[in-house]
Amino acid sequence: MIEGTILLVGCGKMGNALLEGWFKRGLNPVDVMIVEPAGRASISICDKHRALTVLAKAQDIPRDFRPDVIIFAVKPQVAAAIIPEYEAFMRQHPVVLSILAGKTISFFKSLLGPDTAVVRAMPNTPAAIGKGISVLIAAPEVSPEQRRVCEVLMSAAGRVTWIVDEVLMDAVTAVSGSGPAYVFLLAETLAAAGRAAGLPQELAEQLARATVAGSGALLDHSTDGAAVLRQNVTSPNGTTAAALAVLMADGGLEKLMYEAVAAATKRSKELSG
Repeated sequence: MIEGTILLVGCGKMGNALLEGWFKRGLNPVDVMIVEPAGRASISICDKHRALTVLAKAQDIPRDFRPDVIIFAVKPQVAAAIIPEYEAFMRQHPVVLSILAGKTISFFKSLLGPDTAVVRAMPNTPAAIGKGISVLIAAPEVSPEQRRVCEVLMSAAGRVTWIVDEVLMDAVTAVSGSGPAYVFLLAETLAAAGRAAGLPQELAEQLARATVAGSGALLDHSTDGAAVLRQNVTSPNGTTAAALAVLMADGGLEKLMYEAVAAATKRSKELSG
């Protein structure tokens, strides 16, 4: 059950996904207010919940509105211009929950005040179906109750885990925040390789999609690690072993993945600077 009043600033794909999860967990639409310049028509969840209040800018928020949580889900590029508009709400001591990639706790404190209670979260796109994972870190000002509220809100999108060292957020972003794109690329290239091997396009794409999705589901449900599951598929001198000899060779998938995660981590650090 989700309780309290929520102000959601920015409602793109992730905002819609979070709203969907919150309503499934019992949030009353009258307890959430949305600020979205693109308007009500851009928010698909509005079709199901007519009582939702959607405003175009911070200045339209009623003066008597007292949010317990302010969630920032705007694009990181516009954050510095938008966030200061909400400084007046800090007098009520809400918790600020950020899902902005690359924006640190100190970034929010510099715009909203040094005593702002900030929880920084990094979700990923499987949140759209409740299968995401979010990594959270809390500033010292966040109370145990505010921490609990943020965990409940983010758990509507999937699993939640906490860290205590914000430096880790850059690597978290590289592995889980950007990670779905790596998996989608795997499905894309697997299908292309199937077509190159002679499969019709539709069949190649069907096999690649089902294989990646099914393997992910198996990994999620198994108590064995990924390495054990890989070994279970691999017969000595078989077809899988022949393929893995290529993928696991020097300069193969392992090296490429290390380099990809390192590049994403570096870029995350650059964006937060």
